[in-house]
Amino acid sequence: MTDVTFNPFMAAQGQFDRIADLMGLDQSARDLLRRPIHEHHFAIPIRMDDRRVRIFDGYRVVHNDARGPAWGGVRFHPQETPDTLRALAMWMTWKTAIVNIPLGGSMGGVVCDPHDLSRWEQEALCRAWVRRLARDLGPERDVVAPDIMTHGRHMVWMLDEYEAVHGGHRPGAITGKPVYAGGSQGRAEAAGYGLVYTLREALKELSLAPDRAVASVQGFGAVGQHAIDLLIRIGGTVRSVACLDRQSHEPVTVVRQGGVDLEELRAFADPFGSIDCEKARNAGHEIKDGEAWLAEPVDILIPAALENQITDLNVQAVAPSVKLIVEGANGPTSETAEATLQARGVTVIPDLLANAGGVLCSYFEQIQAASNHYWTLAEVMSRLDHQLTSAFFEVGELSRTKGLTLRDAALVLGIDRVVSVSTDRGWV
Repeated sequence: MTDVTFNPFMAAQGQFDRIADLMGLDQSARDLLRRPIHEHHFAIPIRMDDRRVRIFDGYRVVHNDARGPAWGGVRFHPQETPDTLRALAMWMTWKTAIVNIPLGGSMGGVVCDPHDLSRWEQEALCRAWVRRLARDLGPERDVVAPDIMTHGRHMVWMLDEYEAVHGGHRPGAITGKPVYAGGSQGRAEAAGYGLVYTLREALKELSLAPDRAVASVQGFGAVGQHAIDLLIRIGGTVRSVACLDRQSHEPVTVVRQGGVDLEELRAFADPFGSIDCEKARNAGHEIKDGEAWLAEPVDILIPAALENQITDLNVQAVAPSVKLIVEGANGPTSETAEATLQARGVTVIPDLLANAGGVLCSYFEQIQAASNHYWTLAEVMSRLDHQLTSAFFEVGELSRTKGLTLRDAALVLGIDRVVSVSTDRGWV
């Protein structure tokens, strides 16, 4: 349940301020890092299929690029706001530093609902968004990747437009492309599989075998689907999936006591992860309201949709059986809700660590594009597993030695790395 008064950027700044106090950062570092270094807000006129012109709002926010070119997704969402993108760009800066890759943080978006746009209208929107930003994008400045309701085909259109503007082939400018278009093996799976790699390590610490673990997942996009896939492969069960009804676009929870059938649900879903609930019901799944995923009697909650989904308004609905929350979305748990959960003994693996698989694989895609040499799926997944597991251990060790939550330990680690480079550059 989203709190309509919630401002994600104010929350991200408050989070940073708290860690800055803990670290004793000086004022110049605080002034630099609590806001973006630059933003683009622009109008995008698109001639629709009916020949009328419609104006869309487009954005790109770069929070920081001290450690390397900015990196961040572009999302198509009807409720997108500048403050959401500012927060996501800030969190991306910390995330790339936590997994220790030489990138900064950015985020972009267009206020639209791609459910209501034809294939041609979506292509026109992708190309126009790139044209507005072409001088400020690229492998040495700011790298684009898919996010909510964008996918590989959108990235190919964006890359084609970028290359048309600049001339020549520059496959590292846009990541998350299909393999046939210069993308990396494993990019579709990376965020969801990476989440399960961190989940696997957390289960070891909780002495809970994967084949005894039962989860409830919010979100049936790329992250949610692939997290479900790998969790089932290692022996776990997914009891429920919260998503949108394909017909009404209203939130629902799809439940099957013995575990959902992933391939059935995929067959009932559209490209954006909305599920045909009538078909799911006929196949033996129960359909409940959109908040029901929180109350299912499971061990693990995986919020893998939007920010601010577990809040003071619904945290009491979280089932007493829940031991672990693994954040697949960016900022899905409010600070006060997390404190309530921790008081109940629930471990929260923060988004900054749990969903870093996507940015890691995009970084791998850039490396491969630069060398014109492409890795096998096994190579990509091995590197992804190694880097995320190493980051999990590093954050966990800092958490234990300093008496911090996993989130605070991750933030201290990431912010310290950004401050160190900014200091050496003479920025602070």
